Amino acid sequence: MARLILLDRDGVLNVDSPDFVRSADEWVPIPGALAAVATLKRAGFLVGVCTNQSGVGRGLFTEETLGEIHRKLHEALQAVDASLDDLRYCPHTPDAGCTCRKPAPGMLLSAMTELGVKPVDTIFVGDAIRDVEAAHAAGCRAALVRTGKGAQVEPLARGMGVSWIGDDLGAFAEWITAECPS
Repeated sequence: MARLILLDRDGVLNVDSPDFVRSADEWVPIPGALAAVATLKRAGFLVGVCTNQSGVGRGLFTEETLGEIHRKLHEALQAVDASLDDLRYCPHTPDAGCTCRKPAPGMLLSAMTELGVKPVDTIFVGDAIRDVEAAHAAGCRAALVRTGKGAQVEPLARGMGVSWIGDDLGAFAEWITAECPS
């Protein structure tokens, strides 16, 4: 039974940008996403975020700016009586060869270890194929939302054995709370 829900950030919690979300002012939540986190928390799930943020490694914004973006995320969650149990990011560029950048499983494995949850009890929700690949590499289930890049990659994701595909994080929260009642 799922106990931990890990989320990608851009395209799942907030509106994605092809030019990166470079400031707190550019961070805009997807309608209903923050309420979905509140629903998950009320149902007793641990909730974390694992996000690639290569804009740091590319010099497009600093880790300090990323911290401001994440403070805005935390404040927005507090406003709907929700919080995250974990938030981690990979600042590296795609060619850095690190083990944390999705599709590598490093961030997911670290979050599961830190929170004391086994892969079999974890679902990673993303909007991109690299999210599905990271979930599978970490040994956990994958879910895909159609927000962000999800609608475009849905046909490929279906062929990869994704556990759930739906419109957005709110639909996921509705599904998983019915599947795993507290």
